[in-house]
Amino acid sequence: MGPMRATSPSAPVRYVALLRGINVGGHVVKMDRLRQVFTDLGLDNVRSYINSGNVFFDTSATDRASLTETIERALHDALGYAVPTFLRTPEELNAVLDRDPFAEIVKTDDLRFCVMFTSEPLDRELQLPVSTPRNDMDIVAVNEFEAYVIWRLIDGRVTGKFSADVLPTRNTTRFFHTLKKILAAAAS
Repeated sequence: MGPMRATSPSAPVRYVALLRGINVGGHVVKMDRLRQVFTDLGLDNVRSYINSGNVFFDTSATDRASLTETIERALHDALGYAVPTFLRTPEELNAVLDRDPFAEIVKTDDLRFCVMFTSEPLDRELQLPVSTPRNDMDIVAVNEFEAYVIWRLIDGRVTGKFSADVLPTRNTTRFFHTLKKILAAAAS
């Protein structure tokens, strides 16, 4: 079930909006202001989870691409900068978590397990794993719109990036363990 598929018009759908760069690079947005942007769009039951740009809401809108554009335009108008937005349902996030390609990997202090969300389809025929030129990130599995990535900290951070032919530049990342918490919060 890809994230660009229209939903049934019969009942409201809960979405998790995963926002990129909402509180980084000198930008600071209070969560009540962020929630107000979503509420002003007529979205229902708007809530946020931690300050890294995770907003839950319900809507009867059926065109996910149009809804994404509307949210991005409202965020730009309210904040003065672009905020790429990635919408997923709790069911879609649950499927992402259920796949868990990290389960057999021994976690060490220098590894982080992440999911990178895209709005463009990924190449499902990638020869995996794919590493960044600095070998600080490896894509170990892909869905149509998500890449499962291992970050390897070098001097305490990750600075590499994948080429646009491997991973679309329009993406946002969430740690795998944080995604579990986001899903739990969205479901409550």
